[in-house]
Formats: sequence, C-alpha cells, structure tokens
Amino acid sequence: MLKIKHFIQQSWLLIVASFFFGLLIAVTNAELSPRIVQNKINKRNRLVGVLLPDANNFVLLEAEIEIESIRGKKEKVEVYRAMSEAGECVGWAFNAAGSGFQDKIELVVAVDKDFEKIAGFDVLASNETPNFGDQIKYDYYRDQFKGAPAEELKLVTSGEPKNIDAEIVAISGATVSSEAVVEIINNFLTQIKEQMQQKGLIGNDKQE
Repeated sequence: MLKIKHFIQQSWLLIVASFFFGLLIAVTNAELSPRIVQNKINKRNRLVGVLLPDANNFVLLEAEIEIESIRGKKEKVEVYRAMSEAGECVGWAFNAAGSGFQDKIELVVAVDKDFEKIAGFDVLASNETPNFGDQIKYDYYRDQFKGAPAEELKLVTSGEPKNIDAEIVAISGATVSSEAVVEIINNFLTQIKEQMQQKGLIGNDKQE
C-alpha cells in the first residue's frame, strides 16, 4: 500500500513538473516567435539589398501568387516589388524553399524589373554539410546565377562557372546540394513568372 501511495505521489509531481515546463516552453516560444520572424525579414531585406543595390524599400505584391511545390503541395508565395528612392521598380524578390541533402534549404531570390534576368540569390537558412554542401553560400557558386536568364536552369557537372548562361556548374563533391538549389529556383521562378505575366505585372501586357 505504501509503495502505491509513493508511486502516486511521484507520478503527481512528475505530471505537475511536465505541465509547468511545457507551459514555460510554450510561453517562451510565443515571445520569441515574432522576434524570429522579424529577424528573418530583416535578413531577407539585407540580402536582397545587396542583390538589388538600387532598391530602397520592398513592397509586398497584393496579387496572390500560389505555386505547386516539388512535392506537389500548393503554397502561397510572397513576392516583393523592389522600389528605388525615386519610387521606380528596380526588381522583384521572393523566398524559395525546398529539400537539400541534409535538411530544408531556404533561399531569397531576386530578379530584374522585367523578370528577364536573375539578379542573384542568397541563403536564408541551410544545414548542408560543412565544406561540401554549404558551399552553396559561397560566391563562386552563387555568382553563376547573377545575370543568368530567368528561365529553366540546367545543372551540369563540368564547365566554366564564369560563363553566365542557363547552365549552372555543380559544386564538386556536393552535386545533391547544387541540384537542390537549381530545382528550388526553377520551381519557384518559372511558376511565379508565368503567373505575373498572366496578371499583367510583367511582359508586353504589363499594367502601368
């Protein structure tokens, strides 16, 4: 009987302690979440500011853009119009994400105002293998995208990275990570471009 009573007492203490710590974690996450989101927004704006140096601020596009992810899931994408100090559109930017070799890769992608050339991309978040897959952050790989056509890109295992075209040379020893970046950009870029053309935001039927 004493053992049962002791067990109940210990169980009660464990339940209370679990509830307390669970509540503490929930409150902490609730307090940190807005800060984390804001930090990510600040980082995105900073990175896009480098990719589109003439941009003074970024305005969220009101038109709804929805794409189909590589896995077939529908998701809404926030597209931002990059504006100069004079109030002119100097480009577009959007977040793009997908699976990498280790984990999810989150990118920010920028294109020119006509959506004809890629201004570049940068990495918002990635856990790719150090000294291998994480070279997607390195300039020598990212520079291949600057000025490349805003269309379907192709990953190749050999070539001259300094040649700016639709062919992206893979990182040696990190083909999976290289391919992941190209797939992510292709998937988001082509669908966003098509929908923006349909909505008259870019192209010959662009709304003034």
